[in-house]
Order: sequence, then C-alpha cells, then structure tokens
Amino acid sequence: TMEPSMRGTGKMLWLAAGLVAALVWPGVAVAASTITGTVTFDGKVPGLKPLAMDAEPVCHKMHSGKPVPNEMLVLGSGNTMGNIMVWVSKGLPAGKTYPAPKTPVVLDQKGCQYLPHVMGIMVGQPYRILNSDGILHNVHTLPKVNPAFNKGMPATLKEATTVFSKPEEVFHIKCDVHPWMSAYIAVFTHPFFSVTSTDGKFTISGLDPGTYEITAWHEKLGTQTASVTVGATDTKTQNFKFTVAAK
Repeated sequence: TMEPSMRGTGKMLWLAAGLVAALVWPGVAVAASTITGTVTFDGKVPGLKPLAMDAEPVCHKMHSGKPVPNEMLVLGSGNTMGNIMVWVSKGLPAGKTYPAPKTPVVLDQKGCQYLPHVMGIMVGQPYRILNSDGILHNVHTLPKVNPAFNKGMPATLKEATTVFSKPEEVFHIKCDVHPWMSAYIAVFTHPFFSVTSTDGKFTISGLDPGTYEITAWHEKLGTQTASVTVGATDTKTQNFKFTVAAK
C-alpha cells in the first residue's frame, strides 16, 4: 500500500505537471505577459518657475517658505521622467472584462498640492479624496465624458468619495481656491496602466498574448504610441522619449 506521504507527493507532482501543461500546451493563452520600459526627456531642460504659493501664507508656511518645484516636468537622474501615464490603448481581447478593485485610489490635498499629480483609476473603483491640510480646498474635475465633480472641502471636511462611471482619457483636476493646484486622472475599463515615478519606469503586467498599442502621455508634451507584440509569459521592453518641439 502506498504510504500517505507518497500519495501526497504524487498528487503534487500531478498538479505541477498539469500546471506546466497549461502554460506550454499549444493553443492555450495565458494572461502572464508584461510590457515594461523607461520614459526619458531628451534635449535642453526648460527652466520652469516654482509654484507661486506666496498669495496664501498658510500654504507658503507649509513649505517653510522655500520654493516648491513646478510639477509640470519632474525629472530624475539621467532625465528620466515622472508623472507619465502609460496604458494599453488598443489590442485587449474583445469581450473580456476586468472587475474594478474595491480598494480606492486616493487623492490627497497636502501642502497645498494634489498628491499624486497623475493617477489612473478603473470605472466603478472608489475615488477617495482627502484634505490633510485642514484648510479650505476645492476639487474641481474637468472631464468631457463623465459628470463633473466640484466639491468644496472646508477645514472640517477631511474626506469625500466619488466614482467615475465611464472610461475617459486623461483629464484635468483643479482647485478654484488655489490656482496652482493641479492634477490629472484617466479612467479605464481595464487595469493595464501605470504612472512613472522619477525613475521613469513603468510596468504593465498580466497581459494575454497579442499585439498592443501602448500610449504614453505627458500633460504638456502630448502623447506617443508604440506597437508591442507579446507571446505567452513574455516580458518586452518599450521605452519612450519626450522632447520639446522646436519652434
């Protein structure tokens, strides 16, 4: 009679063999591919004025009176670019749906700035807006597809929540109280998007085999697209480079 431990080992081996077969068997598509890359800025870096918070002494004091760097162009070592939204714009399997996470995307009003500056969210995913500053703020979205959201947030209102019901490419969020406060958000029906940090890196994973159009967006330098083909369990690299157009 086979010992219990041997029977258990045998079952594990069968399960492992079945998994391997599922991964490599011809005709079986597995959503396990990744597209990654780095976004850089090419050319002379323009001089941008710091955010002008002098008109609001409370905000100015939050930064110890020091200049606050302009968020329009955020660069890291080697001119890698932060705040670049990268997403799959074409090529996803027709008819396939992706459930929205229950975990909210969070926008905070801190130091009289919107944090983060650029973000993505899925249709139906909670959008949680915080007021960590404890002063009067305002969140005014400027979409073209979704209903606009214009919410005053006095010092006593620490949190508000909303959702977006339709997909929409990147649109602007402004504060009517503090004109330098600015953020951008895009709404997707899928989870295949990423926003770069100052290292310029993005990763989009969990893709089915196929050919995809990848779009990279910057708030002033526009968009770039690239076509990337991935097979099962591939990792492909697609870099982007932005520059200021010659006048």
